[in-house]
Amino acid sequence: MTTQQHNKQIVWTYYQQLTGASPDVAALAREALHPEVVWHGPHPINTLTGADAVIDGFWRPLLHSVPDARRDTQIFFAGQSHGAAWVTGYGYFTGTFAADWLGIPATGQPIAIRFGEVCRMVDGKIAAIYTILDLLDVMRQAGYRVLPPSRGAELIAPEPRTGDGVLLDPQAEAETQRSYDLVYAMLFDGLNNFDQADKASMGMRRYWDAQMCWYGPCGIGAMHDLGGFEQAHQLPFLNAFPDRKATDQEALFAEGSYVVAAGFPGVIATHTGEYLGVAASGQRVAMRVMDWWRRDGDLLVENWVLIDMIDVIRQCGVDLLARLRDQLTSADA
Repeated sequence: MTTQQHNKQIVWTYYQQLTGASPDVAALAREALHPEVVWHGPHPINTLTGADAVIDGFWRPLLHSVPDARRDTQIFFAGQSHGAAWVTGYGYFTGTFAADWLGIPATGQPIAIRFGEVCRMVDGKIAAIYTILDLLDVMRQAGYRVLPPSRGAELIAPEPRTGDGVLLDPQAEAETQRSYDLVYAMLFDGLNNFDQADKASMGMRRYWDAQMCWYGPCGIGAMHDLGGFEQAHQLPFLNAFPDRKATDQEALFAEGSYVVAAGFPGVIATHTGEYLGVAASGQRVAMRVMDWWRRDGDLLVENWVLIDMIDVIRQCGVDLLARLRDQLTSADA
């Protein structure tokens, strides 16, 4: 078994064992995590250092709030980036929202918490984890809005249309390289060449199928063709952040037809226009972003996107968690 396949096996086992409120979640996590693991998560959790901090700061609160949680993984693969070995997973935690979590009131009803992460592997252990959770969508499902409704569709993002997103077996190296090259060119020869005037300067039609599907976070939503994506997300985003640039990313790798990019930050931009009802602040914003793409032939056909929206809007000068608290206070009055 190759090192990459071994790494996938370690993380996949970790994913399966940490499904549900295990009576020994700490032991299961310590088996997979390096003792000095660093977990980088969304605001307000942010950074946790050490296996015990990850257990106490992330897993125990989540499993307290969703005691019957299960991890439904829709995309899973591995690769190399910046000289390190990585494994990525994307999907949903599903279960019953039984107790308040991160200030979000419990509903007692089913909940689907969208997650995405990349894990850096060292000597058979997970040494670093970058995680984004769609917390705005948890609020939406609980009945609270802290931003205007998404321009795109608000839905449970589907798994890949081909049903082959979980890559437990080795993939062809030629297909892997082909996928990586396409996304790399799209990011750094396309998106980063925006001239701040004409979206055609990015040449997106060289990289995307016209019927692509784009599954963005709550606050932005999903679009089911390239034109809808440009109108509902790309143009409003560029109007608000015209100088935005993709960074080198913490991890950018492919396997088979799939590619992931994860950056903390993944995009740097200046907030010079209104965005999602938030007036221009002039602030420099570092966005935590994760993307998963599926390639078909010479074009990208599906894109799952997670952005730490609470942190982005916080940097623009608005505290969305305070907005939630104000709504809760008003409801209690």
